[in-house]
This record gives sequence, structure tokens and C-alpha cells, in this order.
Amino acid sequence: MSVELLMNVTPSETRVAYIENGVLQEIHVDRESKRGIVGNIYKGKIIRILPGMQAAFVDIGLDKAAFLHASDIMPHTECVSDTEQEQFQVKDISELVRQGQDLMVQVVKDPLGTKGARLTTDITLPSRYLVLMPGSNSAHVATSQRIESEQERERLKNIVGQYVTTEAGFIVRTAAEGASAHELEQDANFLKRLWTKIQERMARPASKNLVYGELALSQRVLRDFVGDPIDRILVDSKLTYDLLIEFTHEFMPEVTNKLSHYRGNIPIFDLYDTENEIQRALERKVKLKSGGYLIIDQTEAMTTIDINTGAFVGHRDLEETIFNTNIEATIAIARQLRLRNLGGIIIIDFIDMQEDLHRERVLQSLHDSLSKDRARTTVNLFSSLGLVEMTRKRTRESIGHILCEECPACKGRGMVKSVETVCNEILRDIVRVYKAHHSEYFLVYASTAVANALTNDESHALAEVEVFVGKRVEVKVEPLYIQEQYDVVLM
Repeated sequence: MSVELLMNVTPSETRVAYIENGVLQEIHVDRESKRGIVGNIYKGKIIRILPGMQAAFVDIGLDKAAFLHASDIMPHTECVSDTEQEQFQVKDISELVRQGQDLMVQVVKDPLGTKGARLTTDITLPSRYLVLMPGSNSAHVATSQRIESEQERERLKNIVGQYVTTEAGFIVRTAAEGASAHELEQDANFLKRLWTKIQERMARPASKNLVYGELALSQRVLRDFVGDPIDRILVDSKLTYDLLIEFTHEFMPEVTNKLSHYRGNIPIFDLYDTENEIQRALERKVKLKSGGYLIIDQTEAMTTIDINTGAFVGHRDLEETIFNTNIEATIAIARQLRLRNLGGIIIIDFIDMQEDLHRERVLQSLHDSLSKDRARTTVNLFSSLGLVEMTRKRTRESIGHILCEECPACKGRGMVKSVETVCNEILRDIVRVYKAHHSEYFLVYASTAVANALTNDESHALAEVEVFVGKRVEVKVEPLYIQEQYDVVLM
């Protein structure tokens, strides 16, 4: 299998496409305007201590001083035995820091309005599978509670435990479930090298406030895909390419020789039809090669997927046609979930099948197709209504939410009132206004489609209203109006 990463970089946006065998499987988008500072590590200076609030203000080089509470300072607790339980008390802020002190802090909440960023000294460094926890109090391995198998938790602890030192421990993330020892080793080594670099920068006397910035998208994908068998990484920005060469030299030298600066005459996302694939990922309808299709609807609560045979009628009988369409749909569904990055609850309405064996094979095909997905998925059996309920772990915003916004015409409903409906509303409004106010005649401003309907298909109804009110009604096109928008003006 051939795997390539395509990186398209502009001053305002970075996009990364994950290509398998010439087919787009994942798209990652990062926009400069929406980047926060959560995760950034700074060399801060205590500029004011507030004993009454158990907090301190810290200068980290931003416009507003950042806020550090005593409970966010490590080590911040002392154990007090009380009856049979252990209680933890936060030490007084004055015992933990002093004015003018330099310390390493990490942002846990972005600045908002008049409030500065919120900080912690409990540094964490995430990677794809692990989170590094520097500090002597963290010299152990913890596993995500979402890894349900006790056997798997023990396996992961045993592997990662080899990399724990007296000065740092690890949290094993949910994504590590099923990860190989080699992948975990690469993650652990990457984080250790990164922490060493951060300590070196912190120790420099003339060090600037920002010691470590959360990785840019181009670096994050290399970090997160470090265990994947990537053959080639194409970057269309020379500046980003140079940064990645430096980054991989320091942290993942085995990746450096896979990087290439793309200088082609056509845009990099025109390779493998990537740009068009992204546009198709925003549509409700997904065509299948057989002639069938999927309808994908994303709502606040869940995502629903409906499968239809369309023009596919098969060669033998209806049951075979339905089964083959459903099998093809499982492959398309797995790809679309990954490509669109749909998470949460997902309800799949397969075409009804009569044979139990067919249902079992469709479920197995869905499981097999989802096996390449990095996000954790769970798939339930067919319900009594013939639906398949599944979940997919949310890892980031869906591509639809990143690239699109609520439609100003329908306000997110997905529908607008029909031309006929709007025409009838206008005619009723004319009668309503006629009864309440005196006028010489009426002037109606409406969208092009509605105005055309009033003067053509609905002209007979308009004439009847004119007779009823005894007034002339003039219709004018307002090209900026959406279909539902109109004004009835008394003249």
C-alpha cells in the first residue's frame, strides 16, 4: 500500500491530505485566525501575588498578564490524614511562589475578553499515543479509563513502563489501544527529545518568553503519523519544507528523507483529484460505483446514513442486489467517516436484508473497513428496526464544521420556503395590510423567483387580490433578497 502526505500551505491556512493508493482518506485543516495558545509553554515571571485570591499574575510576554492559581502549581498539595480518608490541602500561594520569580508555565485556557490566559506549572506534552508528565511526582504510567480491556491496559503499562524515569512518567492515551511496541517506543522517544529541548531553551539566560509553541499542523501530522508506513511527504511551501527538515532532524530523523519540496506546475491538491474530493465531502449524497448512493446528514445529536440502491438492479434477484449494495456501502461509509471526520453517535440505515448470513457479512465488512481508522469505533448489531448503531471518537471538528457556516437563508434547517408558499404569504399580507391601513396602491419587493411567479404562474391569484382590495399591486424584483424575503409597501 502506498501512503503519501500532501501539504498545501498559504499565509492564512494549512491543509494536509492523507492519500492511500492515490485516494484521499483524511483531510486536516488549520487556520491561522483560529489558532489559540493552549498548550504553549512559557518562561514566565511572577509580577504580582494576591494572597486573598490564592493566585498570582504572571508575565508571559502577552498584552495581558496571565493568571496562575495556587491549585495549578506543582507540587501544590500536602496530604493530611483525616479519619479513614486522605484529604489534600492547597498550600498558601506565598509559600509556593515569590514576586519576581521565573518559572515554567503552560497555558490551559486562552485569553478571553478582559481576562488573561490561565496557567499551570503541571506541564504535559501530548503525542499520538502518550502524554509525557515531567516531574518526580509523575514517575509512573497511567492508562486512559476508556481502554476497557484489563489485559490491554497491562500490556500497554508494561511496554511504556520501560521508558519511565525518575523525572518523568506517561499517560497512555485511548488512541494507544492496539498500538505496537514499536509505535509506543517512537512516541516515547519523540516526547523525551522534545522535553530535553524545552529544558535547554528554558535554561538559556536570554530566553524569550515562549519556550515551546504547540506544534503547527504540518508538524503535528508528522508526530501523529510517525508510526504509519508513509512513503512520501510533499510540501508546496519552501518555508514550511525547511522548518520540517529542521524539525525531523531533531525529533524524527527517520522521516527526513521522505520530505520533498513540491515545485509542480499544477496545484498540489490537484494531484489525485484531492481538491474535488474535498468538495464532494461537503455534499449529502455519496455515489457508489454500482449506481447506489448514501445520504449523510449531520445533526447536533448524531449523524445518520441512509443507503439506497438507486439505479443498481443487479443481475439475479433483489436480495442479491440489496446485499451487494450494502457491502459496497460499508466500504464507502468507513471512508466517509474518516474523510469527513464524523464523530459521536452514528446511525446507519442499511437496505433491509432477509437473510441472517447477509446481515452478518455486512457487519463484518463494516468492521473490516473501519480497521484502518485511527479514531476509536464501536459497532453494535442490527437493531429490531434494522438499524446499525455505532460510535466514533471525536478527535477534532468535522470538515463540514471547519469549512462551512450556517446558511443565512435557511438558518441551518436545510430547507427554505417554496416559491408558492412565499407568494401565498405575500397575498395574505396584502389583504391584512389593506384592512388595517389606507393606501393608494401596494408595492411588493421580492426575490427574482418569487417576483416572476407573482407576475406569471400566480398572476391570476394576484389579480383576484387586487379586485378584493380595490387597489393596484405592483411587483418589483429585489435581487439581493433571498427566496423567503419580501416587503409589502403602502404607497
